[in-house]
Amino acid sequence: MILSVLMLSALMLTACGQTKNNSEMKTLVAYFSATGTTEAVAKDLAEVTGATLYEIKPAVKYTAADLDWRNKESRSSVEMADKNSRPAIVKDLKDADRFDVIYIGFPVWWYTAPTLINTFIETYGFEGKTVIFFATSGGSSIDKANQDFKALYPKIDWKSGKTLNGASKAEIKAWVDGLK
Repeated sequence: MILSVLMLSALMLTACGQTKNNSEMKTLVAYFSATGTTEAVAKDLAEVTGATLYEIKPAVKYTAADLDWRNKESRSSVEMADKNSRPAIVKDLKDADRFDVIYIGFPVWWYTAPTLINTFIETYGFEGKTVIFFATSGGSSIDKANQDFKALYPKIDWKSGKTLNGASKAEIKAWVDGLK
């Protein structure tokens, strides 16, 4: 009897010390899309990874005038000019800490992520989680966003993100598989 209890205890301790394998990891694809372009990529990424899909929604939706990057007084221009800007978001993501891997998608604004992404990260934390950016852009890379956020949030396990303009599901899958 004592031997059985000891064996069972050893088995339980061994199981507790094991790390999760990829099939047990919970994945989230969170995205902000101002025009629908990033949303399309996010849906494909969620399908390819089997992840939960979540839209990061601004508390006040952006209008076309808000997105006019040529107007220095537009909402997006004002937000991006202020590194401390944290536009309000709808806070409806339940159990955010249940996810192990979080993909965060956005359109590239002023060579980096919109400040709304800072709001999302600061709202839900993600310290100790693996976070990977993906973006859409009219011509900019995601490199500055990767650098900016690694410096701002060093307790997050960052993997380099990628710009996925017009990427097929096969291309997205190849990228995801290359991250492992």
